[in-house]
Amino acid sequence: MYNVNSADSIIDFAKLLKDQTLREACGVEIEKHGYKGKGNFGQILEKFYFGYEPNSDAEPDFKEVGMELKSSPLKTLKNGEFRSKERLVLNIINYLEVHKEEFETSSFWKKNAHLLLVFYLHDRDLELLDYIIKLVDDWKYPNEDLKIIKQDWEFINQKIKDGKAHELSEGDTFYLGACTKGSTALKSFRNQPFNEEQAKQRAYSLKQGYVNHIIANIAQEETAIYGKIIERPEILDKVQSLEEIVILKFHPFYGKSAEQIAQELGLDLNEKAKSYFANLTNSILGLKLGQKIEEFEKADIRVKTIRLKENNLPKEDISFPTFEYQELIETDWEDSDFKNILESKFFFVFYQFEGEKLILRKVKFWNMQHSDILEAKNVWEEMVETVTNGEIVKEVTEKGVRKSFFPKKTENRISHVRPHARNKEDTYELPIADKLTGLTEYTKHCFWLNASYVKDEIYLK
Repeated sequence: MYNVNSADSIIDFAKLLKDQTLREACGVEIEKHGYKGKGNFGQILEKFYFGYEPNSDAEPDFKEVGMELKSSPLKTLKNGEFRSKERLVLNIINYLEVHKEEFETSSFWKKNAHLLLVFYLHDRDLELLDYIIKLVDDWKYPNEDLKIIKQDWEFINQKIKDGKAHELSEGDTFYLGACTKGSTALKSFRNQPFNEEQAKQRAYSLKQGYVNHIIANIAQEETAIYGKIIERPEILDKVQSLEEIVILKFHPFYGKSAEQIAQELGLDLNEKAKSYFANLTNSILGLKLGQKIEEFEKADIRVKTIRLKENNLPKEDISFPTFEYQELIETDWEDSDFKNILESKFFFVFYQFEGEKLILRKVKFWNMQHSDILEAKNVWEEMVETVTNGEIVKEVTEKGVRKSFFPKKTENRISHVRPHARNKEDTYELPIADKLTGLTEYTKHCFWLNASYVKDEIYLK
């Protein structure tokens, strides 16, 4: 066993789990207790390996040494590297108490300052007792991360103080999010202190990108592909936030053409290459070409370069990844990819056409406000209903063009659905055959953000 008064002893005992399953590591204990398959991975780990009853105490799991145990699922990339399957959910936010706290003495910090992490390989074909544990180690936040996490915590707290707990969104913050917890969050509402409107239950969570950063550290993966915006953490003491640091780096280039910027930065770039604007952004931020922006990756920030016409309207609507029809109708709104995208933090880089030239106008961090997310949800609901009813094709023209019932740009201020495929044969299976045509598969589609919405609500605001 382990010594409860020694963090090293607990960590060493935890590391014995590596490359084992729960069945192998604590089979005897499980049998002794007559385990009947109830509980999740973390609860079984706590009870049968570490020998304490799962609880929701405000104290960390190993309170003698101030360390909290967390387990989380992994997926494997094609190159064999591990990535997080999801965000890492920490403790529930108590709206009625947290607004009285300061970060350093907060219930969040008391519980999560030192984490003991157990990552296991998720496999839908196996029982969870047979998931293989791949990575085990403790985690303390490096200085530069801690400053951003503290700012995130304070932002969440301020929103609660402003009576806006019901408007919290994961896109509000960088590394530390305020996440809902699946379909149960739909039914779990809590009172908030400065507003009579109830707010969805939320928990603090480390964003999926930040969990990937922890995984890469524990697995000692090659990190040369990442470049840092903040090389020295003390910079954050002089400037308010990461947001300000990034925006200030772009200011000297406002009003200059992409060509001029490339020249000033000594870049020899192919203007027609897909990576052209990404390379400009990297260079402005002081990173090497092709590097990923470490802080953006940790924060799951979606970078979008927008080319504006002279009337300020983006040249194109913004597309998101395609959805599978079967998955669309099987997933609750709370767990949907579309909601996850809408709750993200974005970084927009706006260039505007002046004749043939593209001029850098501004950059902006942005996340969608709560009321707009609810408005966009109507598009998702309409899509789910359409696919569930098998009413896909409205008509087939004489030329064989199929017109669908999918939500159009004219029907919603924020979003619409249209094809995002190589050609008509690039399809996904339909869960229910189309009533009009009998089709069992249909062209790949995705949700789009309307260009007019980007102009009015993001660029001009």
